[in-house]
Amino acid sequence: MTQERLSVRTIREILRLKYESKLSNRAIARACRVSNSTVGEYLARVERAGVTWPLDENWSETELYEKLFPGEEKTAVVSERPVPNWEEVHRELSRQGVTLMLLWQEYRVQHPDGYGRTQFFEHYHTWNQTHTASMRLPHKGGEEMEVDYAGMTLPITHPESGEVTQAQIFVSVLPASNYTYVEVQPSQELQYWLMGHVHAFQFYGVPKILRPDNLKSGVKKPNYYEPDLNPSYQELAEHYHVAVLPARVKRPKDKSHVENGVQNVERWILAVLRNQTFFSVAEANRAIAPLRDELNQKEMQHLGKSRKQLFEEVDRDALLPLPERAYEFARWKNARVSIDYHVAFEGHYYSVPHTLVGQEVRLRATEHLLQVFHREKQIAIHSLSDAQGRFSTNPDHMPSHHKFVLNTDSDWLLREAAKVGPHTAAYMTAVLRSRPFPQQSFRTCLGILNLARKFLPSHMEVACQRLLNPKLLTYQDLKSELEHLPIDPSLPVLPAHDHVRGDQYYQ
Repeated sequence: MTQERLSVRTIREILRLKYESKLSNRAIARACRVSNSTVGEYLARVERAGVTWPLDENWSETELYEKLFPGEEKTAVVSERPVPNWEEVHRELSRQGVTLMLLWQEYRVQHPDGYGRTQFFEHYHTWNQTHTASMRLPHKGGEEMEVDYAGMTLPITHPESGEVTQAQIFVSVLPASNYTYVEVQPSQELQYWLMGHVHAFQFYGVPKILRPDNLKSGVKKPNYYEPDLNPSYQELAEHYHVAVLPARVKRPKDKSHVENGVQNVERWILAVLRNQTFFSVAEANRAIAPLRDELNQKEMQHLGKSRKQLFEEVDRDALLPLPERAYEFARWKNARVSIDYHVAFEGHYYSVPHTLVGQEVRLRATEHLLQVFHREKQIAIHSLSDAQGRFSTNPDHMPSHHKFVLNTDSDWLLREAAKVGPHTAAYMTAVLRSRPFPQQSFRTCLGILNLARKFLPSHMEVACQRLLNPKLLTYQDLKSELEHLPIDPSLPVLPAHDHVRGDQYYQ
């Protein structure tokens, strides 16, 4: 039994990096933020189980675990364990008498669910190798692409209003040749960050490894040891079959080539354009293109060759070709299924199977579609809508006793309420008119009818009449009022005076 149970998503990523990107186990371990031994153990389990890549998309999480862990007790995917402060561990080891065993024992006292001794030792040694060595190794051609934004910006003047905004400068560099790509972008928002990568791939070809900074657009949760990638960035990596190894926080040597590339872009491109006025991002990019080519063709004195020449010699043949299908930008979001088996995305509500009420799902929104995933399996798909406060409901997602709601309109609800009495009908009408869209009040109205089956009509009439004028128009208001009425079957309905509004008033 493995000591570290991984999520299906992490297992898929290990297999993708192994069989598509051809990375070593050590590189995979760092990209997936697990230990080397865990990578080796999972690859061995995959081989013993006869599982091949790519995985069958129809496999559920349970089916995959049954193949990798035959005969073992099924357990839920465990959350990530508390990560020790390895830098503090490293400092403590320099003190006389302190051993790694002692530090592990102290760690387990604070975190009983933390790493076992073997994992604690392995994680520390992995950290020690990657964080204390300063020797720079030569880069292989086509293996890596470093990306970052320049510190300088480029003013863009609106042609009509004259308003000036500061455009961002996206820079990427292939470390083996220092071949540089640069483009102007409206901002550092996610869609521009990702499209900068797409354009760089079109300019170079596709490397095996991406080395970004811990930029918010690319790394959702910066962390010294285990940065959490933005889901859209992870999807781009999977589409192009590359591994993402973010630079460590406050470790500029991890992406030293793009740091130098940014300096070159600022000196040889942005400084040259400092006195020009641009009225659009597209115009600025047209001006940058020839300066970028000039920079790449400029001879580097310490090598006696240009970036372009080195690219042709060491990078071009080693880079991977572009995939046949174009990358489509998508936004990802986690959501919890509401009691009405809908999830919210940008103010609109989309249905999912009613059996998932209360569970967490992942939403993927493209330009036209919204996909809903549960445990890595798609369970719903809808056309994306910008109608605020409205619902997109698939009848197949509804429980059988709710399906009649689709054939329910305001008239039917009012007729059912009128069977109880005029004050109940008036209250129902007020509830329907209290929402921007009547459909939003249907669940409240159904709740009112359900209360009418539990309480006497006379009680319903009194409660509804009492709540109309103060406009207490929720299910909970009515339920509370009914529960506090005296239990008396002979309780009379309040007389209908001329000053009491009837149901016609709310039509």
